Amino acid sequence: MANAHAHSTSALPISDQIVLITGGARGLGAALTKTFVAEGASVVINYRTSEDAAGELVKSVQGQGGRALAVQADITDFRAVLAMFKYVQEEWNAPVSTVVNNALVDFSFNGDERPHADEIDYEHFDAQFRGSVGGAVNTIQSALPGFRELGSGRVINIGTNLFQNPVVPYHDYTASKAALLSVTRTFAKDLGPLGVRVNMVSGGLLRTTDASSATPPEVFDGIAASTPLGHVTTPEEFAAAATFFASPASRAVTGQNLVVDNGLVFD
Repeated sequence: MANAHAHSTSALPISDQIVLITGGARGLGAALTKTFVAEGASVVINYRTSEDAAGELVKSVQGQGGRALAVQADITDFRAVLAMFKYVQEEWNAPVSTVVNNALVDFSFNGDERPHADEIDYEHFDAQFRGSVGGAVNTIQSALPGFRELGSGRVINIGTNLFQNPVVPYHDYTASKAALLSVTRTFAKDLGPLGVRVNMVSGGLLRTTDASSATPPEVFDGIAASTPLGHVTTPEEFAAAATFFASPASRAVTGQNLVVDNGLVFD
């Protein structure tokens, strides 16, 4: 009976879902928030320090008839994350049904300023692992009581195409996201019997977010020229693809990594 329930609720339309987006106030996170709201979801905008941006985004969403809630929590702090999920359930009287692990520990996408292999120290790796892997594990574990209540759940992890195409020395960032891909697959296997699907959406450099604002224009132009579609992916295009893993259309898909980069790399 439990499996039948999980199967039915896995087909929950996005418009009936509560979607929590970590780092949802700025950059790609804001694009994800707006896209899920446009699909009719109730969106929880998690932020660490971007209180003003989160508040403005909530006002914008509500002004357009959408439903959004901004909640502060450092995703590397398990107790804070657990409290966030409890707060959302109390405020909206329903559990979170989809988690998007988007938050990024402070990082600037400018290859000219990143330490190379002969000079990077492990502290860089540790910080990125703590954010990408630690943060994702915290949010997934905090979401599980709600997923069990619903009989299903959706986790969407944000990755990178640098696994396949390490053209810039983002050693720490790339390693942490590669580890997150392993978490995606092992958690998909482990949580599948609960009706929980875990997938990853991986992009390349996006034109433009706060994190990629330091990237020189010629780098964007070079990437565009290297793609079959002649275009650098925008945050809005990436966010639109991410909604697939929350929709009933992907109810039979788990443990997958969807690369959204206009064909720059083929996974």
